[in-house]
Amino acid sequence: MDKNLIKKLADYTHNAEKEKREITKITAELYPELTIEEGYLVQEEVINQKLAEGHKIIGPKMGITSEAKMKQMNVDDPIYGYVFDYMVVNEGDSISIDDYIHPKVEPEIGFVLSRDLEGPNVTPLDVLRSTEYVFPAIEIIDSRYENFNFTLPDVVADNTSAAGAVFGTNLKRPDTVELDVVGVTLSINGEIQQLGAGAAVLGHPANSIARLANMLSKKGEKVKVGQPILSGGITTAVRLSPGDYVSAKYGGIGDISFFVK
Repeated sequence: MDKNLIKKLADYTHNAEKEKREITKITAELYPELTIEEGYLVQEEVINQKLAEGHKIIGPKMGITSEAKMKQMNVDDPIYGYVFDYMVVNEGDSISIDDYIHPKVEPEIGFVLSRDLEGPNVTPLDVLRSTEYVFPAIEIIDSRYENFNFTLPDVVADNTSAAGAVFGTNLKRPDTVELDVVGVTLSINGEIQQLGAGAAVLGHPANSIARLANMLSKKGEKVKVGQPILSGGITTAVRLSPGDYVSAKYGGIGDISFFVK
């Protein structure tokens, strides 16, 4: 893939994020033959542009972590992107809807490792043995594409729709909670919108972190100690509106919430 084309496509998605405007998916007109591998090349350029602007990577995030969704999209692996410092929302704080295009939220279980994990062949047991603690989290996704209409290569190129993350402060050792059976409720203004369990994430959230380590190893990279890692959405994402109070409750892990202005 030509470097000029990579930059052109990275500029396309990155500028849309900065300008908070919808764009047509890349595969519609600009580059219909975009592959997942090429999508990651575009994503890397977007990441480098953000770093050059002075932003810092907080940690990686996983996407398409439902086995059913992966089968539907005919892929063998989930996808990953990165959360940056400017995306972080403090628990209990508020966001402005004007800072996004068409944001949605989904509850996730976050991991922080006590040591680096480097693939290939990382197992879920390796992940659990290397996890310092897990915590409740809510991811804010905000695809730059019109009506969240995209193919898998498109969303990879768009840094997997990363837009925000609320990291809970209730920290639990992974051996004190059964992560696959953790029940989660996502509520908006006190009304439950979605229900799920940790097993919705590749059967067990630790599987997602293991997949991430093994995918990154193909590029000579690793999952780093101390970084918060979002393991993937437990429920279907829910659209946000001004005035919303968003809360998620996780059995055995804790609660987390924020407001929308």
